[in-house]
Amino acid sequence: MATIFSRIIAGEIPCYKVAEDDRHFAFLDINPVQPGHTLVVPKKEIDDIFDLSADEYADLQRFAHKVAHAVKGAIPCRKVAEAVIGLEVPHAHIHLIPINSEADVDFRKKAEVSAERMQEICNEIAAKF
Repeated sequence: MATIFSRIIAGEIPCYKVAEDDRHFAFLDINPVQPGHTLVVPKKEIDDIFDLSADEYADLQRFAHKVAHAVKGAIPCRKVAEAVIGLEVPHAHIHLIPINSEADVDFRKKAEVSAERMQEICNEIAAKF
């Protein structure tokens, strides 16, 4: 059975897609810890990010690097934090979170962002990619 991320990539589940290439996909987290919280995933379905080959891992990081610059260009913030946790969905992924302080990376707290604002953020990040 495909993961929720594979279903999003396949277009079976709608998302706020901000970027894509032939091997990677980036979209807004629907339960963001901060507005602009973006998930970067390989299209290849693999549970643990460290099970990617060294080349696949490097390519994913290069793609995430581009997405992070787009996030920072679209969302006023001091930095874009990167987190890899990988327990909630069995599909390797990177969290990119716009931050102004370390307290902004608290996965126990969720930001309330309207659907309209999510679409605006999505468009702003995509335009910077």
